[in-house]
Amino acid sequence: MNDSYSELLVKKEQTGKDKVIKFLLIGVIAATAVVGIIIPLVWVLTLGLGIAAYFILPNLDLEYEYVYVNGELDIDKIMAKSKRKRVQSFDLAKMEIMAPVNSHRMDYQNHNTKLKVLDFSSGNKEHKVYAMIIPDEKEICKVLLEPDQTLLENIQKSCPRKVFMD
Repeated sequence: MNDSYSELLVKKEQTGKDKVIKFLLIGVIAATAVVGIIIPLVWVLTLGLGIAAYFILPNLDLEYEYVYVNGELDIDKIMAKSKRKRVQSFDLAKMEIMAPVNSHRMDYQNHNTKLKVLDFSSGNKEHKVYAMIIPDEKEICKVLLEPDQTLLENIQKSCPRKVFMD
């Protein structure tokens, strides 16, 4: 049996907005804790903010895992290196095209505002990002990925006329 398998972990870089949220949330919790020493009722607010931080902060530390097995691409979101959630699963036989985002082959798709954009890249402008145009249940999606050479080659083996590496 000739199975194709590859997996890749891509760490999403924190944006300025993510850093500000993290800093402000921790700062407000610290400030309410200090004020809570003087006014004990403020501890309720500190507790509420602590619970909010428990749910918000892990979503700011993201990694995406791409798992390719025999024409199927599964994308998982890993939050704070502890919680894993399957975000999307794609049957690559339905894929229309896959090429670098700035490739001339993607000119039409880059200007098409009707596409739903799913960004599973690191967000780093220096990395080579590929776009994959694939239909979902209801609409056509533009999926942004940062595949390594092995993943690209495996996808190209299953869909040779749809994957461009230029």
